[in-house]
Order: sequence, then structure tokens, then C-alpha cells
Amino acid sequence: MHFYFSEDLRRLIEYKRGPCVSLFMHTQRAGRETLQNPIRFKNLLREARNHPLVQDFCASENDDLLAPAQPLVEDLPFWQHQDKGLALFVAPGLFWYARLPLDFSELVVVTDAFHLKPLLPLLTSDDRFSILALSQNQIRFFRASRHAVVERHLPTLPTSMSEALREDNLQKQLQFRTEAQGRRGQRPAQFHGHGPGKEDEKDRILEYFRRVDQAVQEVLREEPGPLVLMGVDYLLPIYREANTCSFLLHEGASGNPERLEAEAIHEKALPIVEEHFVQERLQAMDRYKEALGTGLATARLEEIVPAACHGRVDCLFVALGVQRWGSLDPDSHTVSVHSRARSGDRDLLDLAAVHTLFHGGSVYALSPSEMPDGHVIGAIFRYGVYDPAPEAA
Repeated sequence: MHFYFSEDLRRLIEYKRGPCVSLFMHTQRAGRETLQNPIRFKNLLREARNHPLVQDFCASENDDLLAPAQPLVEDLPFWQHQDKGLALFVAPGLFWYARLPLDFSELVVVTDAFHLKPLLPLLTSDDRFSILALSQNQIRFFRASRHAVVERHLPTLPTSMSEALREDNLQKQLQFRTEAQGRRGQRPAQFHGHGPGKEDEKDRILEYFRRVDQAVQEVLREEPGPLVLMGVDYLLPIYREANTCSFLLHEGASGNPERLEAEAIHEKALPIVEEHFVQERLQAMDRYKEALGTGLATARLEEIVPAACHGRVDCLFVALGVQRWGSLDPDSHTVSVHSRARSGDRDLLDLAAVHTLFHGGSVYALSPSEMPDGHVIGAIFRYGVYDPAPEAA
């Protein structure tokens, strides 16, 4: 499936009819090992079916909650066409799964809401970027993550320099004829599409790239993120002269992209953007450490969860593969943390991460060893967590 699934994520976040079963597993992609996939999936379904919330629902509703997932056990072609991991979500009235380029640990979570934290590497702030592959004969635009790349068609993006400049000449010709015919008492001047002299090649390319820049800007205004250029060396500085995008990275990928597959272009761009993401993450960590003790940052889960649910978290660091079970009282905004999951509990790390994303904050999903000061969570607030919400202007 497409690695950007914000609408699906929103649907899972907002779904309130439980119990909600979230299942994650590693999947084999080739060879006889694929025969292990349905066996392990069947075991995970059994674990979910034995959960008290599922058993209570099935008994009270006289309905098998996991029935939509059961046919997959016997669907051998399904298991022979997998990615690195499978994520599956089941609730009353909802069944959704995705083959994803993430190597999940096996996990079944059953609560009153879906567990989404294992998906964070596909959704976090240091993952999405764009690639612009340049040549005079072809322009290609890609949206990408560390794990995948998809070519996007932009309606206003010129496909080649000849097309872009031909359109410009037609527009100039039309404007010239209109102005000439508007002169009273004078014979209309004729314009045959030829300039007074041969244009400088660099100027032609620069004008072409200005048209490209306009089309790219339209996309990045809606979907911001780093932009990596790829093209032969002499084209890259000309595009930078035409560029008005603040997201364009200084380093570009060198080479002619015309005959390259999307995956090859992605492979060349990834090291460039990875270095950018590392620096961005380190800067965010420095900002977090500087803000500690000021009321604008904390590692206390009891403060972070309600702040995230109310849209106060600007930047969140959260450890992958770790759970902290508990609940949030919606009236008092008090967080209760438990040593093991109780009925109605949620993974509070998951709750904070999902709501930070939902409210437009940045999330960095890290291994426990990468977390600041060894904590499992850390947050920078948009304003002090104890401050009242700013009044609307």
C-alpha cells in the first residue's frame, strides 16, 4: 500500500467503538519461509481471541469479532506477496490491514482504541521528503520516505524544456497580436514566434526551471519537507538560481535520471536526506535539553499525555518497542500509570505520539538507546504545560 496513509490513520485514531484489536507481525517475503507466515498469524489471532475484552464482546454480541481476519489464515497467495511486516486492525464495523516496509516485532494489543505506535517510523517528522529529478528532456517529481518512493504527477509541472518554452512562445505571440490589433489606425504587426536573436542556453534553462519551481512550490506548500535535487552537474546550480523553495537541500544527487527507475533515484537521494534528518533531530534534542527546567519541556509522562491530547506538544521524542500502560481521566486530565495493562488501559506512549501527530506536532520515534537522557519519552511544549491556553487574538 501507499506509505502515506494519513486518512486511514485519522480513521484509526478517531475510531471509538471497541474493543479494538491491533496486530503486528514480521512477514517472510520469499521462499519456503513464507509458509511460516499464516502459522504465526494464526497464533496471534488465537492470542487476540483469548483476550478478556474480545471474549466479553463475542459473548455479549453473539458475534466473532475476529471473523473478518480468519480467511487470511488459509489465503496462501496473500502470504506469498508480503513486505517486511503486516499491521492489522479489527474492531466492530472495521477491518483494515497493510503490508508495510517495517520489520515489526510480534505484538497483539486489545484496548478501547487502536495501538499505532509501531507505525510511527512511517509517520514521523524525520522520514518524509521529496525528490526532483531534472533534465532538459524530462522532469520527474517523487514523494518518498526512508522505506519507499512514489512518483507523483503534478498537473502544472512541464514535462520537458521544449514543452515549457513552446507554451511561453505561444503566450507571447498571443499577447503581441492582441496588443498590435488594439492600435487604432495602424496595421497589425505580425509575430512569427522568433526572437530578435538566439537566446543564451543558460537563460532558456533558467526560464524552464522557474516554471518547474512554481509547480513544485504548489505541492510543498501543502506537503512540506526536504527537497533533494538530482541531475547532471551543470543543471543543479541553474535550478538553485531559479529556486524559491526554502526546503531545498544544499547537496544534490549527481547523475542523469532519465533512464533510472524510481528505486534507483531514491537510493541516490537517501544518503543526502538522511544526513539532513540526523542534523535536524540533533537540533531538536538540543532544543529539548535547553528547555528542560523552564516549564517548556519535560520527560514526565503524567504531564506529556494530557498536553499532547490538548495540542500543546510541539515536539515529542518517544521510544519504540516500549509500552507504558495506564489511563487518562478526561475530566481531571489526571494520568494513572500501571505496571501492567489493566482493563481499559492504553499504551500512554502511543496515546501521546498519536495525538501529537494529530495536532500537527513533530514526533521522533527512536530506539531506547537513542532517547535523550535514557527516558522513554520527552516533549517540548508550545507553551508551558501549566499555563492556560492562549486566548484567541
